[in-house]
Amino acid sequence: MTSVALVRVSLSPLLKLLILTQLAFNIGFFAVLPFLAEHLADAMGMAGWLVGLVLGLRTFSQQGLFVVGGALADRYGVRPVVLAGCVLRIAGFGWLGYAEETWAVVGAVLLIGFAAALFSPAVESEVARQAVEWEETGGGSRTRVLALFTVAGQVGAFAGPLLGSLLLAVDFRVTCLAGAGIFVLVLAGHAWLLPQHIPERAQITQKGGMRTVVRNKPFLALCCAYGAYLLAYNQLYLALPEEVERAAGSQAPLAWLFALSSLLVVTAQLPVTRWAGKRFEPRRSMAAGLSLIAVGFVVVAMAQPAELAGTAGLLPATGFVVLLTLGQMLIAPVARAWVPDLAESGRLGLYTGVLSSVSGLIVLLGSAGTGTLLDTGLPAAVPWLVLAAVPVAAIGLLPRRPRQLRRR
Repeated sequence: MTSVALVRVSLSPLLKLLILTQLAFNIGFFAVLPFLAEHLADAMGMAGWLVGLVLGLRTFSQQGLFVVGGALADRYGVRPVVLAGCVLRIAGFGWLGYAEETWAVVGAVLLIGFAAALFSPAVESEVARQAVEWEETGGGSRTRVLALFTVAGQVGAFAGPLLGSLLLAVDFRVTCLAGAGIFVLVLAGHAWLLPQHIPERAQITQKGGMRTVVRNKPFLALCCAYGAYLLAYNQLYLALPEEVERAAGSQAPLAWLFALSSLLVVTAQLPVTRWAGKRFEPRRSMAAGLSLIAVGFVVVAMAQPAELAGTAGLLPATGFVVLLTLGQMLIAPVARAWVPDLAESGRLGLYTGVLSSVSGLIVLLGSAGTGTLLDTGLPAAVPWLVLAAVPVAAIGLLPRRPRQLRRR
């Protein structure tokens, strides 16, 4: 799907490389990480709280430090930051494969997370900048490029666990080494193909970037709205499993619902982006996506009094997944495409990193509140109605109009 789309969309070689990079990154990452919790609990005998702490540390070292990787990309360029991130990811996966003590596992997952905090904002910011240039030279909508980037990531997220499950039949260590091997290939490819100096990309030397970020109210508003969207999306892993277990008696159907979400993104993201791009400006597109997500929560809430079970009981959850995924398709590429219009010239990497870090913090704090809400013993519909209010409130946070396009 992604390779066909790349042929049909006449992108520059650099854009194609960066989009395929996202595909490779996610294959390597998702070949290992979905199986980490089971390895820590079963093979290493870690307590549940310790497994949760390890996974939380990985998320923090990645999402929380995106701002560092973005700032380094602005200062030193994309190539050295991406290559350094690949080296650290190779080392992290190799270390994790041989880690037999808790301290070693913690060190490995911190290294794995920080590696992503380096290369992901560097790649994402350059894709956004290249997409703006592609749009300005008449190639087409930048949002379409960001949508293709999203599809590539989703294909990788779908293929990675399949590869990992096959390798896990041999050994978790083999899975880790295979993940490291993928990043060795990515490192070699980028050392050969990624330009030392990318034309039109200014490297900024002066400090003080964060001061401009905290004064940029439209951008911070976008961060908060995007964080609210991610908090709602995170309910795939928090509220949805409880609903599926209530309806089906187990969480087994979750795998099918996740597969449905991935299939929708892979097959429908580009058509949805093309359709929305002809009808909506960025604010309206994100508002429409947030509205669909809110309706998804309401669908589950309205079905609660009927206490449906079995196949019929899974229909509200399925409707929620479909509406949530459609909302994601309208929101994610547009939000990324909007950042270049709000960022200070020369600091797109920093702004891209801040978007991820701020939204990640919102998800962290909001998930704690959601977990408390689900455990309060309130009527089953109440938590879903409260969650529906989150994307509705986010619509009011969206910036009113994009700024004038500027060269990045």
